[in-house]
Amino acid sequence: MLTVICETPGTLTLQERPIPVRAANEVLIRVRRVGVCGTDLHIFAGNQPYLEYPRVMGHEFSGEVCEAPPESRLRAGQAVCVMPYLSCGTCIACRRGKTNCCVDMRVLGVHRDGALAEYLSVAQDFVHPVEGLSLDQAAMIEFLAIGAHAARRAEVREGERVLVVGTGPIGMATLIFSRLRGAQVVALDTRRDRVAFCVDRLGARTGVEIGPDDERELSQLTNGEFFDVVFDATGNPQAMERGFRFISHGGRYVLVSVVRDHIRFSDPEFHKREATLLGSRNATLEDFEAVVAAMRQGLVPEAALNTHRLPLATLPSDFARLLDPSERVIKAIVEC
Repeated sequence: MLTVICETPGTLTLQERPIPVRAANEVLIRVRRVGVCGTDLHIFAGNQPYLEYPRVMGHEFSGEVCEAPPESRLRAGQAVCVMPYLSCGTCIACRRGKTNCCVDMRVLGVHRDGALAEYLSVAQDFVHPVEGLSLDQAAMIEFLAIGAHAARRAEVREGERVLVVGTGPIGMATLIFSRLRGAQVVALDTRRDRVAFCVDRLGARTGVEIGPDDERELSQLTNGEFFDVVFDATGNPQAMERGFRFISHGGRYVLVSVVRDHIRFSDPEFHKREATLLGSRNATLEDFEAVVAAMRQGLVPEAALNTHRLPLATLPSDFARLLDPSERVIKAIVEC
């Protein structure tokens, strides 16, 4: 089978590998679509901290069942998506149903080889049918589920004022599912084109470009009260620290992004607001199901989000352009 391997930062190579042999509890999947995630870009750039090279990237993907265990609910030819967070099922988090923050999690494409290959074998518990969705839609479930999880974790409610800081794909997913919960969402980013996209295509109430007057603009939009919920999806420690200033009194701050750094904030200001600080990591099966339901109802503009398409065979030569801001990439999908 054809496989794309990130040998070292900045270097992708094509390699023929044997088709994996399915273990007794696994499903052999013919991979069809793979979404390129920020994590993959970080791996390629060499700034992903939880990884050893060489690595086959790819954790947002869909495909078709080739072989499944005889007792499985899955059958050959069935379209599926995969939960790429391989949780242990026994740790304290898993016992509480929080498989998204498993103590011993292994993520496909990060801790073990992922989906930039023609076949992949995965434990059947992490493989889910997606009747009624296209393969393109199914490949986009994972990153959208991260946004759905963040909105659910924040308990976003009808009519609340929500600020999403950082409008990459995860920020956009958070915006979409906050809006579907009835919130009035404002997008904040350094990129004018991304802010405009959030307003024109994703239903944000308005957007603000980061600059000298952005805090004044945000204050004016909320009559000086700022936001019931602030989401950070920047992956930038300075932006994460600055976001505390935009929480209303009694509001919630949700860190969707993660950095290898310490985050500092003013305790008197935080205490004065009686603010709530939350981390939001990955997603659970409940969030995957929420995304599937929203897609089936036509509530997710996934076609607009998919801005680029690449064939697996040309990925080594084409991948670097996905890091170019002038390409205006939102979500690239690799066709296998």
